[in-house]
Amino acid sequence: MDDMTRLVLASQSPARLQLLKSAGIPAEVVVSGVDESVVQADGPEALSGILARLKAEAVAARLGPEAVAARLGPEAVAARPDSGPEPDRVLVLGCDSVLAFDGQILGKPTDADDAVRRWRAMRGRSGVLHTGHCLIDARTGDSAAAVASTKVHFADLTDTEIAAYVATGEPLRVAGAFTIDGFGGAFVDRIEGDPGTVIGLSLPLLRRMLSELGTELISLWRAG
Repeated sequence: MDDMTRLVLASQSPARLQLLKSAGIPAEVVVSGVDESVVQADGPEALSGILARLKAEAVAARLGPEAVAARLGPEAVAARPDSGPEPDRVLVLGCDSVLAFDGQILGKPTDADDAVRRWRAMRGRSGVLHTGHCLIDARTGDSAAAVASTKVHFADLTDTEIAAYVATGEPLRVAGAFTIDGFGGAFVDRIEGDPGTVIGLSLPLLRRMLSELGTELISLWRAG
C-alpha cells in the first residue's frame, strides 16, 4: 500500500471491510454517525448516492486539515516545521445500499417480523439493489461518486426456510433483508451485475473512482 495514502471506510459493515481486505486493500473504519432515517430522496438510486455522500462527508470533515488544526490548536499548528514529509493522504469511502422492490425502497428491516414479511413478498420475484459510493480526499475536498445497481432474482423459499433464515439474524443486519456472502447466498437464484454491489461495495467502481482522484487501486494493495 502507498505509505502516503490511507483508505478510511465510513461504514461499520463487516462485509464491506472484508471485501476490501480480500482484495488486498487495508482500510481503517470510522463510523459516520449519519441518521439514515431522516434522509429522503426521489428514488432508491438517488437515496443510496445521497447517503453514501453524507457518510463520506461526515468522516472527511473529522479527518481533514481544518479538523486536525482544531484538535491541535493554533499554537501547535504554528510550531510545526514548514519542511518535512507531507502528511498522509486520507481517502474516505462512504457506501450505502438500498433495495428497490415492488415500488418500495427497502433498507434494513425494523425487526424479525418485518424481515419475514419482506421475504414472503420477495420470494420467487426480483428486485434491484443500489449501492451508492462516494470517495473524498479529506485533504483537498476532491471527490468522486457513483451508484452501482444489480438485479437480484430471489429463490422461491418456503415459510420454513424464511423462518430459519430470519432466525440467523443475518437479514436484520443488511439492506433488503438479504446478502449473498452468508446464509442468504442459497436463497438468491441469480444476479445481473456486480456481486460486490450486493455485498455492499463494487470493487470495479472503486477502481474507477480512485482513478478519477489520481490514485491507482493497485497502489493500495498490501500483501498478506
